Amino acid sequence: MYRIYIVEDDETIANLLQKNLNSWGYDVFCAEDFSSILQEFVRREPQLVLLDLKLPYYNGFHWCEEIRRISQVPVIFISSASDNMNIVMAMSRGADDFIAKPFDTDVLIAKIQALLRRTYSFGNPGSLLEHKGAVLNPSKGVLTWENTDIELTKNEQRILEILFEHAGKTVSRDAIMTRLWESDSFVDDNTLTVNITRLRKKLDAAGLHDFIITRKGLGYIIQ
Repeated sequence: MYRIYIVEDDETIANLLQKNLNSWGYDVFCAEDFSSILQEFVRREPQLVLLDLKLPYYNGFHWCEEIRRISQVPVIFISSASDNMNIVMAMSRGADDFIAKPFDTDVLIAKIQALLRRTYSFGNPGSLLEHKGAVLNPSKGVLTWENTDIELTKNEQRILEILFEHAGKTVSRDAIMTRLWESDSFVDDNTLTVNITRLRKKLDAAGLHDFIITRKGLGYIIQ
């Protein structure tokens, strides 16, 4: 079942869309916090986004760019501001389609179905992990923080994966080394220390300070 994220501040339109898409078997959820669209996107992992242009806090262009920094999930703009300039700007920011309001629901659903078929005929993308605004994309080996993409080595990616998966909890050094062994890397206690040190330097350079905390004698935690 495909999951669709509706980012629309008009509750009447949002509820209408949700009801119609549910009737076609889609798992649909609507935006709840318009100041944290990216965080909701990462947490719920939709396969398609329906995005209004005029929104509280930030407009649809902003959120489309933010989503495109971390994901290639299809984005369809739905807006009454459908002049040529807005359509061009939406497409240039990574949108896959632009539908003008008022719209025909049958046409919208047909476009959604076609876009989902084209996008996922070769399998779904890897899951994203998010913690306090930092987004880890394991399939790309990239951590995104405040519009900065931090390129990661395979070991750095695996270290962050296990820490993100257990955010708020201490992860032992043995558990991390076990995860690193899965990539066929030779990892001993000293190698892990070197990897953690290098990773911290990368995060600090990007402005992500004190992200990985050492719990002496226990392991590491992101909190």
